[in-house]
Amino acid sequence: MKQKHVGHNKDCIEMHILNEQALNATITQDSLGFQSTAELLAKPDDHSDSHAWVAQSEAKKAALFGLNIQQRGFNVLVLGAHGSGRTSLMQSAMQEVAKQTDAGQALHDLVALYDFNQLGQPTLIKLPVGQGFKLRTEMDGFARALIAELTNLSAVDSQAKMLAQMRGWLEQANTKLVQTFADVNADLTAYLKCIPPEVVCYLEAWQPPPPSESDNPIDGLINEAFFARFRVNVLVDNRGTQTAGLCQPVVYDKDPSLPSLFGAIESTTDASLTPEFLRLRAGNLHKADGGMLMIHLRDILNDEQNGQQIIEKLHRFLRNGTLQIEDIASSAQSSTVLTSNTLMPAHIKLVMIATREDFYDCLDEQPDFFDYFPIKVEFAERIPANKENYAAIAGYIAHKCQVHQCAHFSQKAVATLIIALQRLEEDQTRISTNFAFLEQLMLESVAFAGDAPLVTEAHVNAALQAKAQRNQYFESQIRDSIIDNELLIQVHGEVIGQVNGLTHIELGDASFGSPIRITARCYPGKTGLINIDREVNMSGPNHDKGIFILQNWLSASFWQLAPLSLNASLVFEQEYNGVEGDSASCAELFALLSALAGLPIKQGIAVTGALNQFGEVMPIGGVNEKIEGYFRVCQALGLDGQQGVIIPRRNQRHLLLDQQVLDAVAAKQFHIIAIDHVLEGIEYLTGIAAGVQNHVGNYPEHTVLGHAQLALANYRKTLESNQARLHQLPLIE
Repeated sequence: MKQKHVGHNKDCIEMHILNEQALNATITQDSLGFQSTAELLAKPDDHSDSHAWVAQSEAKKAALFGLNIQQRGFNVLVLGAHGSGRTSLMQSAMQEVAKQTDAGQALHDLVALYDFNQLGQPTLIKLPVGQGFKLRTEMDGFARALIAELTNLSAVDSQAKMLAQMRGWLEQANTKLVQTFADVNADLTAYLKCIPPEVVCYLEAWQPPPPSESDNPIDGLINEAFFARFRVNVLVDNRGTQTAGLCQPVVYDKDPSLPSLFGAIESTTDASLTPEFLRLRAGNLHKADGGMLMIHLRDILNDEQNGQQIIEKLHRFLRNGTLQIEDIASSAQSSTVLTSNTLMPAHIKLVMIATREDFYDCLDEQPDFFDYFPIKVEFAERIPANKENYAAIAGYIAHKCQVHQCAHFSQKAVATLIIALQRLEEDQTRISTNFAFLEQLMLESVAFAGDAPLVTEAHVNAALQAKAQRNQYFESQIRDSIIDNELLIQVHGEVIGQVNGLTHIELGDASFGSPIRITARCYPGKTGLINIDREVNMSGPNHDKGIFILQNWLSASFWQLAPLSLNASLVFEQEYNGVEGDSASCAELFALLSALAGLPIKQGIAVTGALNQFGEVMPIGGVNEKIEGYFRVCQALGLDGQQGVIIPRRNQRHLLLDQQVLDAVAAKQFHIIAIDHVLEGIEYLTGIAAGVQNHVGNYPEHTVLGHAQLALANYRKTLESNQARLHQLPLIE
């Protein structure tokens, strides 16, 4: 419904009293086109990620572009809010690319071997996939055969014969090993050829114990530390990657740390029995060599002890393209020597997941680090509310039902879920992409459905209502204080210089609105407008900004009387935690104009909205919570058909109110009034025209601004009269 009335600097301003159809989003049956989400599972190769990508089409283009560039340095930075699907969708894209494209090199394993030429040093060798496990198996077999052969030497009566017999056996066994791994790797062949001389050298140095000390002549020859040299430490085994049909490894480090990323050297209680190369452990960067690694920036930043060190080491890796295994927990000399031979080149595409806030915070401290992430993937937090996106979300719901093996959703249930996403975004024309919230709400609705074959609209509404009930404790405490008349809120009658503003309170996952009384007093003086909350340092900068805008609008509206002979005070009554934000500046202006003009305003109408210097009303946040919170207060105190909320017209599309409010509006027990200009609001609150200034700056007599102008003129006369009288008083001796 629209009402026309006289406005400020306009011949006619339309005030909008909204009906129930304008207070929520509507999704028609034609927009969905199914009766149950089970009908949407026609394509067997379809999956939930494909539907989620529809809502992130631009992000998908950027992601696939960045992931398909195989040259070094094209790492990917993914920006998006938690719950937007950024992690699962990027994993899906990485898997898709890994199945179709290799990174310029075949899948490989990484093994650490004993270096016979540099004692105490490991040798890192890359082998074709599967060869690492095979090499370990063959070398374990060789070591067992060698022990068995040495055991048989007990019958040999001289060391020379023993050496001759072992040389023959070693030549035969080593030839078999070399042939098994022929053309695999030149470094591996060189390693295998070093084994016979190593064993012979060991046997030459061995001295059998005297018969008086041992009955077994080969006692002491079987030395565990020596035979450990022939073991193979498989650091990276990519057989699983190959079995999955991937051409390159895809790794996701869910808990990044220095050891998990860069590898580590395992501690041991007896270093004499365990060669150092067997204590090496690969990091996820080693495992992702030739492929892709996903990590979360937040996980690194929240590591207070090592976060900066991790970023610095990642920076060095991105710059140099080399990895080195270090003993982070120890600075012993042996560890320092050990790491010197673990330096190896690696080609890895990093996929960094971050929120925009974390990214920009880190960018200030580490600007050079993000130079190595030229591909930026922006995940949208909202998408248009249209048929294509409705279908994508419905398909996502269908496949999540399949994954969780639960009942499917009816058409109206899906529409209610989509509207819940719109409510999360506070926009009738857009949908939130918080798929984590959607999946959680789905499962809660399924729980309410019980054994029902289909999840209906009633089940989804029950889940939403239960969620609201779980978060209503603090709101109910405030509402009880209002009902008990401890917090002074009046929702009936009319009062001069007093109005109900609306606050938006967020406590963790609880978000609600509550009324707060704003009062104003005016009298003659020269001080101007005093914000009492600001005077006692209980207001924030945004609120102070709104007060200054209000003050200047007031002065400009009565320029004929400038400078104004006015002392005025504004205060949020019973507010002890501070005031921030400019969304109450319209309410403050209405209280001030009421006090100045001496006109009472309706106490049943609460006000929210910010104004600019021209009196235009600007949109604010939390509009649904504010309206619903005030409605519940009015409902508790008694609805009489005179209550409602004035909101900015620009917030109209943000309205997604619950059914109780819609029913009350339909029954004309509660009203939502949308305004474009502040004077529309003061007209509705007082029932008197605001007034239009003529060419000399005067307002009509029987208007709100006319009353205010007359009061200001009287204030000036009173102030001048009082000052003249003060000057005429005799001095007191």
